[in-house]
Amino acid sequence: MWFDELPGKSWASLWSGYVVCGGNCSGIRKIDACCPACGADRFDTSPKIMTINGKEVVIHATLAGAEGRYEDYIYLEMLQREWERPAAEFERFSHFSDTERPSARAALVLLFWGYFETRIDRLHRAAMRALPQRVLNDELRRYSGIRSRLYELYKIFFGTTYFDDLRDQGFVAVADLLKDIHERRNAFAHGKPQAINDVTVNALVENLKAEHDAWIAIYNRRVRSRDG
Repeated sequence: MWFDELPGKSWASLWSGYVVCGGNCSGIRKIDACCPACGADRFDTSPKIMTINGKEVVIHATLAGAEGRYEDYIYLEMLQREWERPAAEFERFSHFSDTERPSARAALVLLFWGYFETRIDRLHRAAMRALPQRVLNDELRRYSGIRSRLYELYKIFFGTTYFDDLRDQGFVAVADLLKDIHERRNAFAHGKPQAINDVTVNALVENLKAEHDAWIAIYNRRVRSRDG
């Protein structure tokens, strides 16, 4: 699976190789590629030699990682831990019928949705950072629920919904998966825990990298449209 190709096979390495463009651009880019948001050329990462106190010192390039906060790594590591946790630890529901039993790894989906919400917040804040901070904070307070941020607030800011944005950029499967997870997460929270089953968990894990890449693409699109 995709995580077998990650450095150290750590899910937190989904951010490996990504950096923030910098300057006036909040775009997320690969170190060895042009910025998809502003078009800036590749970074020069060759080491520089400086003389400090009469001695030549080699200075290697240092770039800001593209993760939003340290919590990004924590979320991804927790998701990986839930996936790798032996299912035998969750046999309390083993006597339930298949249609009534939640997945032993249902917590993975709930954790993912929390992580997803932080990235939607980051997208809104970065794309609309030209607004006065007080105005932006007020809008985010008015539309504090994730559904309103994916639909109503997203339409106010960008003229579409997050899911339609994904579809317009070719991420149809990711849009469908996220809508399904959103509905199942809500059902779980309102008396139907069996809504998060093994099929849901497996689909999320199989497509986690695709979702991550899709979010970066939409983020860059919206940051670019506001900067341009």
